Amino acid sequence: MRSIFSGLISKMYENAVWRNHQNIKELMEIKKDASFLDLGCDDGNITKSLAAKIRTNNIYGVEIVDEQIILAREKNILVSKFDLNNNFEYPTDFFDIVNANQVIEHLHSSDSFLSEIYRILKKDSYAIISTENASSWCNIGASILGWQIFSLTNFSKKALGIGNPLALHRKHTQQMSSWLHVRIYNIRGLKEYFELFGFEVESILGAGYFPLPGFFANFDKIHSHFITFKIRKIK
Repeated sequence: MRSIFSGLISKMYENAVWRNHQNIKELMEIKKDASFLDLGCDDGNITKSLAAKIRTNNIYGVEIVDEQIILAREKNILVSKFDLNNNFEYPTDFFDIVNANQVIEHLHSSDSFLSEIYRILKKDSYAIISTENASSWCNIGASILGWQIFSLTNFSKKALGIGNPLALHRKHTQQMSSWLHVRIYNIRGLKEYFELFGFEVESILGAGYFPLPGFFANFDKIHSHFITFKIRKIK
């Protein structure tokens, strides 16, 4: 029975991930020759697709996994390796667009992270930040059952999927610290958090509405599984 539920959850999750990527693309503005930075660029595949939407070849990335850095650099992405909890190795007022998809939930020092994004963005430029939502229906349901919410089962290097029998990655093995979630946010919390650091929230999109079809996510973003913010540096 668990395998059937896990299979359904996995498929819904994959669809939500795809929709979330589409949301990020939708929020990207066309700006030829823009300086674009993707924080957590992985192997560069998604980074390149976003740059294509922007229509820029000035593509930068930050990644900490050496194997993925090699793959991203093969795609002509200028990749740096450093800890996003610390100061960024870029000049002030340098970038037109910054993207951070599924990154902020992994960071111990999200204050520093947002301060640095603000610093490196040019005035009137923007960032797109996407993360999982603590108020998604599946997280609420897990909490009611006394389970660990789906978005916060990966918090130990010793195992994934702790405290939730339907967690996607429920297995016992050591993991890299970059896989671990530190905190999960809600829409109001993130909105106030971004404003606290001087950003103006322009748009919020949702993806994934487990267990219902994903198209509900933008009718009720508060309970969508992924939330994506477009925030602008206005001063």
